[in-house]
Amino acid sequence: MFRLNCVLFDLDGTLVDTAPDLITCLNSALTYHGFNIIEVNKVKPYISYGAVMMIEKSKITADKGIQAQILETMLTHYQNNIVQYGGLFEGIEEVLQFIEDKGLKWGVVTNKHQRFTQPLMEALQLTKRAACIISGDTTRHSKPHPEPMLTACKQAQVKPEECVYIGDAKHDIIAGKIAKMKTLAAIYGYLTEDDKPDDWGADELIESPYHLKEWVQTALCY
Repeated sequence: MFRLNCVLFDLDGTLVDTAPDLITCLNSALTYHGFNIIEVNKVKPYISYGAVMMIEKSKITADKGIQAQILETMLTHYQNNIVQYGGLFEGIEEVLQFIEDKGLKWGVVTNKHQRFTQPLMEALQLTKRAACIISGDTTRHSKPHPEPMLTACKQAQVKPEECVYIGDAKHDIIAGKIAKMKTLAAIYGYLTEDDKPDDWGADELIESPYHLKEWVQTALCY
C-alpha cells in the first residue's frame, strides 16, 4: 500500500517556468559578447540540462574560452534578475495549496545550484513553505544519483517510499526510482525532440499541474 506523505518537485520546467528569464539572460550574454540572439524554441527544451547545454545548443562559433565567458555573463545576469518574466507554472499554486490543505509536505530537489535556487525560491515566497530544498551542489552527487532524493527525505523527515517525485527530464525519473519513490514525468515541461517520456519508467505522465492535483487526490484515496 502506498501512503503519500510528501510531494517532491524538480524546479525548472516542473515547478517554475524559468525559460523566459534564462533565455533572456542567455541572449543578453550572447549580445554582450558579439553574437546574435538565439530563438527561444532552439534552447528552451534543454533548460533542464543546465546553462552549459543551453549555450552549446545555441551553436555559436566560439572556442571554449569565449563560451566560458558567455556562461559567466549569463549566470551573473540571471542571478541579478532571477524572476523578471517567469514564475510558477499556471496551476502550480493551486497544487501547492491543495497539498498543504491535505496536511502533506512538499519540497524541491533540483540540479540548479544553490546560488540560484535560494533567491528563486525566496522571490516566489516558497522558501518557508517547503519542507526541503535540495540544490545541485547541496550534496556530493546530483541527479540522476539518488543522494539528493534521500537527503531531501531526511530534511523533510519522511520516508522515500512515502514520496512522489515529479520532474521533466529522464534523470529526474531515474533518481526517483533508484530512491524507491513514486515518479511522475512532467510532460508539460522542457522536453527535447529526442525525449521519450513513455520509456522513462515513470508511474504516470503528467500533462499539466491540474493533472498533478488529480493524481495526488487519487493517491490519497488509497
